[in-house]
Amino acid sequence: MRTRTAVRRAVRRGVPLPGALLVAFLAALLGTLTLGAGTASAHAALTATDPADGSVVPSAPARVTLTFSEGVLLSPDSVRVLDPRGERVDAGRPQHDGGRSGTATVALRAGIADGTYTVAWQAVSADSHPVAGAFTFSVGAPSKTTVTVDSAATRTDPAVAAFYAIGRYAAYAGFVLLVGGCVFAGVCRSSRAVQRVAVGGWIALFVSTVALLLLRGAFTSGKGMGSVLDLSLLGGVLSTKPGAALLSRLLLLSAAAVFLAVLFGTYAQEDDGRGRSGDGGGGGATAGGPTLGRRRDIAWGLGVGGMLVAGGLAATWALAEHASAGLQPWLAMPVDVAHLLGVAVWLGGLAALLATLWSGERIRRTAVERFSRMAFVAVCVLVATGLYQSWRQVGSWDALTGTEYGRWLLVKAGLVVAMVGVAFLSRRWTGRLVDAPESRRPTVRKKPGAGAKPARGAAKPPSGAGAAPASGADDAETVSGAKGAKGAQGSTAGSADAAHAADAVNAVDSVRAAQLARQRAAREKAAGRRVRDADTGRTGLRRSVLAEAGVAVVVLAVTTALTGTQPGRAETEQRRATAGRTAAPSAARPADVRIAYDTGGTGGRGTARVTVDPARTGANTLTVTLTDPSGRPVDVPELTLSMTEKEKQIGPLRAALERQSAGLWKAKDFRLPMAGDWQLSLTVRTSDIDQVTEIENVKII
Repeated sequence: MRTRTAVRRAVRRGVPLPGALLVAFLAALLGTLTLGAGTASAHAALTATDPADGSVVPSAPARVTLTFSEGVLLSPDSVRVLDPRGERVDAGRPQHDGGRSGTATVALRAGIADGTYTVAWQAVSADSHPVAGAFTFSVGAPSKTTVTVDSAATRTDPAVAAFYAIGRYAAYAGFVLLVGGCVFAGVCRSSRAVQRVAVGGWIALFVSTVALLLLRGAFTSGKGMGSVLDLSLLGGVLSTKPGAALLSRLLLLSAAAVFLAVLFGTYAQEDDGRGRSGDGGGGGATAGGPTLGRRRDIAWGLGVGGMLVAGGLAATWALAEHASAGLQPWLAMPVDVAHLLGVAVWLGGLAALLATLWSGERIRRTAVERFSRMAFVAVCVLVATGLYQSWRQVGSWDALTGTEYGRWLLVKAGLVVAMVGVAFLSRRWTGRLVDAPESRRPTVRKKPGAGAKPARGAAKPPSGAGAAPASGADDAETVSGAKGAKGAQGSTAGSADAAHAADAVNAVDSVRAAQLARQRAAREKAAGRRVRDADTGRTGLRRSVLAEAGVAVVVLAVTTALTGTQPGRAETEQRRATAGRTAAPSAARPADVRIAYDTGGTGGRGTARVTVDPARTGANTLTVTLTDPSGRPVDVPELTLSMTEKEKQIGPLRAALERQSAGLWKAKDFRLPMAGDWQLSLTVRTSDIDQVTEIENVKII
């Protein structure tokens, strides 16, 4: 295999593998997007309605049915039908039509009047994202309505949406820090700084998951912050797939807490040059620590348990978001789990390495190189899984540049390229690291008799702070011998004074000792920082890793935005569905009809020019121009226009013409429900008794 041999030679020569990996990524992306694929989607898109949007039906329908591009979850208020006055006319709870999860249907009350009705709908798509919208249809003929499409559509409360987005970002960040910190501690080096990274990630993931669980009901129903603690909404959330995923995440976090306690408790060893976590990779047991066999058993248990917990946490995203809906979910979900784990190992390990370097703790070159190899494997996993996800969610170059999801994906790819470039610099700094010899503190030996009570008959210690109690006792004995009978009482008083003096001296000594300890710790910390900053290799590595971490923060933000954006495939499919319900705009041209009329009275002759723009189903603009035989604009007392589809028995639909200027009338938003040959009736009245109606045919496509 020439490819494998070349890679091995590149590794031996120190060729920058991230650069070669980047070239392979771009080449594979080019081929993948060129191939294309069948229909797939995520974020449910409304593809059809019955009655159709903007249509006019001759009689009231029994129910309203909506069809989506993927399965949706319905609530009691998922479909609302409002009459022209804004009152609800739907009856019963929305259901899936025929058991199909990609549909929603609701019955209408019997005997609803003619007019324009507004259908407001909201649902949760199979990938857990809320979708909403509205459309209109008319019974008999269009009418004025107090309900607008924008006001009928359910919108997410801005405050709820903002906090929900923050919670999703914190959840991703917490997962990355938790998994990456634990992997770094188990494979590269365990220390107090790494422990803070992992525990901080656990706390962030736990708090954000609880917040998302509380905010979920208000987020999907369009309610405000006051409904966050509504138990009925919480119960509804727990009965859905996203709610079950969040609850499972909390249960897995309890197991992760036990894992952290073992990893940084029983198993952890400080980097003192004697244990495996001291970067030497020896794997032996230290004196007084667990035996080698016991330590190996714990390591195996941590490895297997950690993989299960990390995979389970990643699956709570894969089972409830984009990967669970659309094309090949059976493959997309495990690929998404691998992608999330790769991100966590790379970015979380990067955070652990930065924390270790920033704290000034000693870390050997072998540990940094071990992380570098581990990060390279993670990047390979990211490239492979990212290519598949890009193909699945985007699928074409048009969607890559012409949709919001595609543009966000390009931004993320650019940031990853920047991270790989900075990682190459970090790799060069790693090659310059030199392990300094371990410095040992000199052993301080106590002087004979220091801090110990002198033996009976021994000479008294020198006077000073340590001799104060003994000196007080001698004074008490002298006073006792001088006063005879009162000696016992004086001796007792002298002993009490000596005890009080000893307690005071001890209290002063303890305070002073604490002060000295704090000063010594501050000096050692400052000395450690000076030593850290004096090492140019480690300083350069720390700065490059800091730059990588800064880009990683932005990458996580873009990833959060991507998971909340409608994928390019779904947006493209929605556009095609909309185009399928109406004629293609490029094929539609305004219909221009000239009608000669003669009412029979004085000034009753003229020509009417009627323009229907764009002459296709849906909204149209009607323009009527009247001119006399000489071609000058002319006004008339009354002008009416209606259109009828004789074959389908629809209409007549009367246009609300408004006078714009002399001889010019216009009607906007005149809706034609279907294509076909329509009959245009124009009535012109020039006096109280002179009137004529002319009829022409108009082709609507």
